[in-house]
Amino acid sequence: MWGTRFTRSKLYAFSVFANTHLKTKHLKPTHYQNPIFETVGTTTRTIAITKPLNFCFPFQLSSFFTSNIDFPSEPKVENFDENSDNDNDDGEDTEDFDGNSVNGLSLSNEGTIQDVKGIMDIIHKRGSNYVEMKNKLELCGIRVSSELVVEVLSRVRNDWEVAFMFFLWAGKQPGYAHSLREYHSMISILGKMRKFDTAWGLIDEMRGAGAGPCLVTPQTLLIMIRRYCAVHDVGKAINTFYAYKKFKFDAGIEEFQSLLSALCRYKNVQDAEHLMFCNKDVFPFNTKSFNIILNGWCNVIGSPREAERVWREMSKRGFRHDVVSYASVMSCYSKACNLNKVLKLFTQMKLMGIEPDRKVYNAVIHALAKARHVKEAINLLKTMEEKGIAPNVVTYNSLIKPLCKARKIDEARQVFDEMLQRDLSPTIRTYHSFLRILRNGEEVFELLEKMRKLGCQPTNDTYIMLIRKFSRWCQFDNVFKLWNEVTEKGVGPDRSSYIVLIHGLFLNGKLDEAYKYYMEMKEKQLLPEPKIDVMLQDWVSGKQFAERQMADLKNNQLLDNQLDNQIGVESKKFDQEKDFLKQPETRRVVRERGFSFWEQ
Repeated sequence: MWGTRFTRSKLYAFSVFANTHLKTKHLKPTHYQNPIFETVGTTTRTIAITKPLNFCFPFQLSSFFTSNIDFPSEPKVENFDENSDNDNDDGEDTEDFDGNSVNGLSLSNEGTIQDVKGIMDIIHKRGSNYVEMKNKLELCGIRVSSELVVEVLSRVRNDWEVAFMFFLWAGKQPGYAHSLREYHSMISILGKMRKFDTAWGLIDEMRGAGAGPCLVTPQTLLIMIRRYCAVHDVGKAINTFYAYKKFKFDAGIEEFQSLLSALCRYKNVQDAEHLMFCNKDVFPFNTKSFNIILNGWCNVIGSPREAERVWREMSKRGFRHDVVSYASVMSCYSKACNLNKVLKLFTQMKLMGIEPDRKVYNAVIHALAKARHVKEAINLLKTMEEKGIAPNVVTYNSLIKPLCKARKIDEARQVFDEMLQRDLSPTIRTYHSFLRILRNGEEVFELLEKMRKLGCQPTNDTYIMLIRKFSRWCQFDNVFKLWNEVTEKGVGPDRSSYIVLIHGLFLNGKLDEAYKYYMEMKEKQLLPEPKIDVMLQDWVSGKQFAERQMADLKNNQLLDNQLDNQIGVESKKFDQEKDFLKQPETRRVVRERGFSFWEQ
């Protein structure tokens, strides 16, 4: 309850600020350092602080080789949300929300590829010795380029300390200076790992401090807004929006809608809606703003009830629903398996004279396939083509995923083959649909190999899904095989990877191994899941208590044994004396020279 009041007070403060300041002149950031924002009550203030930057399928696999597509040898690594290991239910491939700020490049220069490999070898062999890694980098003799820095950062983005050390080292090399893309990549990595102070320090460095041109752009601040939204720090996200004026950027309706989109993208939809209504005088309502909120309730939260409420609110305020509005709501009902509603809306929009776009067709196709009306879904796909709208990979994913869930393998294979014949490259989400239905390790690893041959590399989401699957099957040899692949071939395990591994080990009674990876996770400054944290801490406390009890028991047993031995010796001596008195005299007395002696 206090958190709700606090957030609303922040939003109220924002509305007051917007009404009084956003229409006035620009603020001058003359002495602007690393901004770290604080809020007291309902008053928001900014403090400048400078801190040191110290398949073996049940069907034939030959279908995966029927295409003549020229696949890229080094595809881009997809950037997924750190907290999501599931695909969108309607097959929609979400865009990289940070504008590819951490994604690598398709390297074409053989020399650059070898340089990247050399640097990654140094990083992988460092162990926990960062000083040794820094010394090896200094002696490696590799010529630094923008392409190399972006690629290395994309590969080590889950280890912020390594990424930041490499970034600092690269920035000191002769003949090279960081460009906007490298700064954005590093800021995104730091924000993801909640190192916001260090990220603001880099932004301060980008301003040039009078020594060079200012590299800060609205996209720079938008990355920070998105990272704050990702950790649900709505207040800091709003404060960063304030900073647009301090950097002499426009804070108009488009920037405000970017803030709303960021809030909704990371499930802060209620806060976004409240913010929109609080600032209706400064940023008047329009269809796009309502569509952002509507899409948040529909596709992020997945609440048909809230979606209907916003839908009615749009009509009430005189805003006509457009194709984006219909696509969002139909996608929501499609996920909720409400085919009747989807078809009603599809008919309604055509009666209203609104031409369906690709997203609308994708939602209807997905709903039909999910309801096992495969023939109708395929017919609609053909209708879509007749209308001049070419199906894309998402369209085919909308068919493949429900078919795989229904275990209609033959139909899924036919759709997959048709996609390849159209020269459409399957995405990782396509393969995830097939991976979910496999039932043994051999099939899984065979499909992974086929994926790589077709130019689609597994992502952390792939590994998370498979680690969870193998943990349920108690196949921990395969779990650790995949874990080693993540470390050696992937971008390294992230927070979600550690949580899934620790959870699987813990639930299967492998407590020592779970604790080992728990400590490794904490050493990398990744935040453990609270429930696992509590369970492992309780287990450690119980284990230490049991060890103390065992030690005390052993000590007591040792003392008891010593006491028993002492009592035994005394008892034996007493028994001997007692027996001696009872025994008859057997020795003879010898007399010699007038004296009597016992015979020896």
